[in-house]
Amino acid sequence: MSGGAAEQLGALCVRTGPDGSLDVLLITTRQTGRWSIPKGWPIKGLASHKAAEREAWEEAGVIGRAKRRVFGYYTYLKALEDGRKLPSIVEVHLVEVRRMKKTFPEAKERKLAWMRPSDAALLVGEPELKGLIRSLDRYRPFNAPSLIS
Repeated sequence: MSGGAAEQLGALCVRTGPDGSLDVLLITTRQTGRWSIPKGWPIKGLASHKAAEREAWEEAGVIGRAKRRVFGYYTYLKALEDGRKLPSIVEVHLVEVRRMKKTFPEAKERKLAWMRPSDAALLVGEPELKGLIRSLDRYRPFNAPSLIS
């Protein structure tokens, strides 16, 4: 916890299409069905970018590589099971998606959707996350011509 806020790690999963456009992966949250990105708690003994990779796998079936450098941060109120809301700060890492698996730990609990950053930004509720996603319209994080296989 940092100043009364919980610290989480998020994975902003991206892929480059054959035309060079960038797509973003959104997932639904388990409890409310809101659109968001894979995120979770830090994992002891695991670097933050590696923990982001693990969240991307568990929540979206993503096999990929996260950038070590933090892409940005956003805040939101995490709804706890007892009804309380906990302020949370999410450290976001870009994850280059290399493959997707149909079977993954939370496959039956979430919906996934690939879309352009401008469309994805319209669907997420957190203003700071919207800004991070929108910034991808002018950002090319990876040099691969295409990640779609």
